[in-house]
Amino acid sequence: MDRRNFWKMTAGTALSISSLNQLDAFAQELPRSERMPALFVGHGSPMNALEDNRFVQGFRSIVKTIPKPKAILCISAHWYTRGTKVTAMSQPKTIHDFGGFPQALHEFQYPAPGSPELAKATASLVPKTPVALDQSWGLDHGAWAVLTHLYPNADIPVVQMSLDRTQTPEFHFELGKQLEVLRQRGILIVGSGNIVHNLRLVDFQNMERPNHGFDWAVEAQNFVNQQLANGDYEKLIDYSRRGRAISLAVPTPDHYLPLLYVLGLQHQPDQLQLFNNELVAGSISMTSVRLG
Repeated sequence: MDRRNFWKMTAGTALSISSLNQLDAFAQELPRSERMPALFVGHGSPMNALEDNRFVQGFRSIVKTIPKPKAILCISAHWYTRGTKVTAMSQPKTIHDFGGFPQALHEFQYPAPGSPELAKATASLVPKTPVALDQSWGLDHGAWAVLTHLYPNADIPVVQMSLDRTQTPEFHFELGKQLEVLRQRGILIVGSGNIVHNLRLVDFQNMERPNHGFDWAVEAQNFVNQQLANGDYEKLIDYSRRGRAISLAVPTPDHYLPLLYVLGLQHQPDQLQLFNNELVAGSISMTSVRLG
């Protein structure tokens, strides 16, 4: 079978020859890999970057099941923009997009290289979606607070893709589908957010209580986990119509949408594995998903 026809079939979308050439140019030094897994990670507090807790241990355990990637594409809840962008600089800065944390966290650096080549290849894969090559962002804590435990040497190139706040959940799911071909070129795609994420209702008095969730948070977590088990992603895409519990769990889309990208990446015979499947402080879930 002609190579380009093979890629068109396996990507699940009509890729242009220029798109394939961009991707081939990026990956030309290494052969096509087995399909990489993909991750959705519940990143929680940025303090996880400095701590050694059960969630951090979950990140460290799951990465042992994943081949070392050639590069990482991260879709973080904390880059919420008008339009879709990808970081295209060779050395992205570490962004401290928070306040009120210890100085050590504000001084933390994750000096992973970027990859202008991967940024261009990623943009070329979605010709119907304008993708801006960004030179000003970097790596926010949705990326580095987790990647520092997955790849502590910061020696793997990382590109971030933003979430277009003007688009529907269906758009984000379909965009994830178009990125699936990257998995066949050794790229690890990581969605970073929190499925249950309501900061206004955080129970600060019970921050350290294990697996503590309000009734509505437990209901929302169980609903999402059941749809993941059933493979019923339509209900997860159409989450805004799923009742009070989900409305409280997802008051804004930013932390939820990275999950839809990862679900869009699913390819038979991929299986889903949950890890860090706990609630924290009443209104946040750390539930994470390994795909493939």
